[in-house]
Amino acid sequence: MQSISTIGLDIAKSVFQVHGVDGSGQVVLRRQLKRRHLLAFFQKLAPCLVGIEACASSHHWSRELQALGHTVRLMPPAYVKPYAKRQKNDSTDAEAICGAVARPNMRFVPTKTVEQQSCLMLHRARHLFIRQQTAVINSVRAYLAEFGIVAPVGRRCVEQLLEVVVDNAEDRVREVARMCLAALGSQLRALKAQILEFDRRIIASHRSSAASKRLDAILALGRHWQQPW
Repeated sequence: MQSISTIGLDIAKSVFQVHGVDGSGQVVLRRQLKRRHLLAFFQKLAPCLVGIEACASSHHWSRELQALGHTVRLMPPAYVKPYAKRQKNDSTDAEAICGAVARPNMRFVPTKTVEQQSCLMLHRARHLFIRQQTAVINSVRAYLAEFGIVAPVGRRCVEQLLEVVVDNAEDRVREVARMCLAALGSQLRALKAQILEFDRRIIASHRSSAASKRLDAILALGRHWQQPW
């Protein structure tokens, strides 16, 4: 195999596309690789520059390829798109990635460590649960409003609505509706408990991170100057 200086790697769930060029920009490699064969293939190559679009699993593959001695650059998909010459498919995507990664003015996404990825997942999971909590609250409000039962706006006031559900003396809510609302109430309490657990972990992570403390101090200073005189 001719010397490869740059590779564009289009990653997928099972079959990856590899596009490689030499130092003069001539294409020397076009190949599909199954997921299980990818690392073995790159292990046989001399260290080179590998471009990957920043998407699902890209940080994992970046870490794995860097461990083999390759230089990996992640790029936002929107920055790669202008380099696609033909209709979109895996082969043209890999070629576009290969062309984009060698551009001197390209902007790259730093590869996240396993710790950074875990911290990001903590925040994203919390955000997802908060959205689910809001959806459940809105559903409870909408369903009970159909029976003429309402409460003031606010997450805490939804507890008033759930008290109505368990009140056997309340004859405006029929048995089937009561069962559905009770299930929503259980889900809401479970979501609240999980969000509180995420909050505790985030606070603990903040307290153990010097960088996070410095950032918080800067933000606190900004909040101080924004206060009215």
